[in-house]
Amino acid sequence: MDDFSFDPRSWRKDGRPKASASTDAPEETVPNAVDAEQESLPEAWRGIGTSFAPQPFKAVAAPVQNLMSLSFMASAVLLAAAAGAAWQTRIAPPTMPVTVARKEATTADGAVERALKLSGTSEIADALTKFGVPAADAANAAVTITALLKNPGEIRLQAMLKPSGKDYVLDRLQVSYADGSGAVLARDPAGKFAASAVTAELTSSIRFLPGEIDAESFYTSAVSAGVPDTLVPEFINAFGYDFNLASEVSPGDTFEVAFEQSVNASGEAVSQPLLLYAKLTTSEKSLALYRFKQADGTVGWFDGNGATTKRGFMRTPVDGVRITSKFGMRFHPTLHYNRLHAGVDFGVPVGTSVYAAAEGVVIGAKPTGCGGNMAVVQHDNGWVTRYFHLSRYAPELHEGQRVPQGFTLGLSGNTGSCTSGPHLHYELRIDGEPVDPMSIPTENGKRESLLDAVLATFVQQRNRIDVARAKQGI
Repeated sequence: MDDFSFDPRSWRKDGRPKASASTDAPEETVPNAVDAEQESLPEAWRGIGTSFAPQPFKAVAAPVQNLMSLSFMASAVLLAAAAGAAWQTRIAPPTMPVTVARKEATTADGAVERALKLSGTSEIADALTKFGVPAADAANAAVTITALLKNPGEIRLQAMLKPSGKDYVLDRLQVSYADGSGAVLARDPAGKFAASAVTAELTSSIRFLPGEIDAESFYTSAVSAGVPDTLVPEFINAFGYDFNLASEVSPGDTFEVAFEQSVNASGEAVSQPLLLYAKLTTSEKSLALYRFKQADGTVGWFDGNGATTKRGFMRTPVDGVRITSKFGMRFHPTLHYNRLHAGVDFGVPVGTSVYAAAEGVVIGAKPTGCGGNMAVVQHDNGWVTRYFHLSRYAPELHEGQRVPQGFTLGLSGNTGSCTSGPHLHYELRIDGEPVDPMSIPTENGKRESLLDAVLATFVQQRNRIDVARAKQGI
């Protein structure tokens, strides 16, 4: 039986994972943690890569056809050489600073307005000089306006120039950042420059996007609907307790997202999108969730009544995964005999965050032989989860440390002697016996609800999203 994938980009209509060139191979667990820790730690990394170095060209001999062909080819070479010499001796046109865009317009009184984008404030004086402003005037204007420009990064420059003989007189200069903030410089009647700061002109808007899951994957469905790809992992995690996204979502199911983003006066996005609302509807069930940040900074997902989605254990303690080996008996790829695979392998790249499946106390955080770098967490109900082959631990992770659900224990890797490819091996043990983590129902555990003043604040946030959704006719 083919394994299900928890990576949305690998879902297919027929329910089977896509073929992959990855060498993520399953490993065996450490039968005894004490024995495993006594084994020597082998080479932690195995290079997997492809050389992109260019290969040397091989000369290919072509037969000489006749003297006329040779004569023609020689003439062509001479003509090309002459043309190249003429090109090199021509007078090159003046160059402008490195820009992204440049615009120019002329007013009725002969004044010229020029605009371009620069990589930073250090290019202002040079740009003005190239516009025809005398060097001393350009330097003075640049110093005056730069004193009010404190942020690094790309800027947009707009200059109003009045003709004066062969040169131009700078009449007005405006420099802006992407968010609309910046400074304006103008020449007073006495001919001196005076600059004033300009504050950012930002507006925040909520955008709703509905979509339908196609036969390819949820990822492609979301991006096709206009959802920024950076929001896809968060959308998936929001439903991690209520949907088995590897088997319960099919083509034709629908979804909806709402995200908030700041834009400048030109309508250009100047901030990362923030996911506020997520809805998923299948043939079996439908759920709408709202993002809510509490006063202590805790961020979570809640249904319309203020009940949290978090409960029980996370069955997939790593983002965007695909199962490469299930729990159960199997032939071990490196030990070469049949034995119990006491956990689940998730094929993920080295460096993927690994989370605590539930709140608990760290009772182990050190290297083992077969399992490589391993973290062990004992939970309040007595269950124990183990995480193998980590490339590194979270800073200062130590035994006795209490961690909340979703705490980053470390990063996935390929450490240990019982692995042939990067992945996370995840185990759940109840009363000391290994249990399939995928057998734990997502509904397991009590759902807590927000109360009193916190609930009232949540309702205000929920209503704000619902009103914006209604205005967009969704």
